[in-house]
Amino acid sequence: AGSQLTFDFNAIGEYQEERFEPLIVLPESEEDEAENRETSGEDVAPSLPLTDSQPSLNFHIIADNPNVGGTKTKFKLNIEAIRTLKAIEAEGRRATAEEQEILSRYVGWGGLPQVFDGSNLEWSREYYELLNLMTSEEYDAARGSTLNAHYTAPYIARLMFETLGRMGFKNGNILEPSCGIGNFFGVLPGSMGQSKLYGVELDNLTGRIARQLYQGADITIDGFERTRFPDNFFDVAIGNVPFGGYRFVDSERQYDSFLIHDYFFAKTLDKVRPGGVIAFITSKGTMDKGSSAVREYLAQRAELLGAVRLPNNAFKANAGTEVTADILFLQKREHPVLGVQAEWLNVGPNADGISVNNYFVLQRKAHEKVQEQIRNATYGTGYLGGARKNCAQHKNNDRGHLKRSDMIFSKWRKKCLL
Repeated sequence: AGSQLTFDFNAIGEYQEERFEPLIVLPESEEDEAENRETSGEDVAPSLPLTDSQPSLNFHIIADNPNVGGTKTKFKLNIEAIRTLKAIEAEGRRATAEEQEILSRYVGWGGLPQVFDGSNLEWSREYYELLNLMTSEEYDAARGSTLNAHYTAPYIARLMFETLGRMGFKNGNILEPSCGIGNFFGVLPGSMGQSKLYGVELDNLTGRIARQLYQGADITIDGFERTRFPDNFFDVAIGNVPFGGYRFVDSERQYDSFLIHDYFFAKTLDKVRPGGVIAFITSKGTMDKGSSAVREYLAQRAELLGAVRLPNNAFKANAGTEVTADILFLQKREHPVLGVQAEWLNVGPNADGISVNNYFVLQRKAHEKVQEQIRNATYGTGYLGGARKNCAQHKNNDRGHLKRSDMIFSKWRKKCLL
């Protein structure tokens, strides 16, 4: 259940609200907003109709895992969402609340490559149904997204926002640079409801769904590398960045040699204001790769507030994939600092001989020390005893490569962290 996953960094208490005073910079007019964004001319998707008198609606996600189901079920939900989107656009209007419910069930094509295989007899009906429903451009984009179009379970996104709230964030400019259909926007807490939302989505059809779901947000349909948001503009950046072994070409920046997931960190750091926070889900490669060059680049420009290693089944129910990923919270420095010395810059073997980031190695050692203290004391059946039981449940539920001792156990707040 989502309630088992708790982010509770020991250092959060050191970050008082005065250290995170949102710098809210709202454009005074549509012209000012366009000047602030300075996006490229690649966004060719239809915008929401200006003549529609219907008030803007931002969808709110209630369920923790709303799109759980088998591959056939997910295909059906995708088809229903696409048909609904096309009907809305044909009528030149915004989606109603009921239509938003249907659109919100779109899960993309990650983990569904069989849909695009014309020789797969089991999927032949779905193959032709999809082929006839999409334009050739939409179909090609969907077929190319099967390896990386994995959406975040809402309960994980919700917990990331809760952590930002404990750090002192209330309202401001929020960027989601790889937003999909906008699941992060869908779990925005009511206490942060005055924030200005900016999203970026590469896939045209997915971005159009996001615009209908979050009608009050500014959704750019283009590659993040081609956007031209002003530097130092956002208070928070949050999301699940693309993973992959490929790179972008960004002639304006010095980080165009970074792999795609690392590129998103580097470019976003330019766009977040000093004191602003980045909260990204990323490949474990960001923390575990042998070379420390990317981590050194990030450490010079931001302080690591905390990191969480997720079990590799964290995205299975919603996205149908098993992958080991980390959640990193970084706070941008006022100015770059050279020669930063930090534990998370380097990797080393854990107790099982697996090379992982030293940050997680030290967490494991701290966890084992606390467990030893627990074994050497008698606590009865009180709150801590219940916490020990929950930790044991985590051990049984976690199918990731990390063992129970790789979880963080906070002796200060007595909660299990993954």
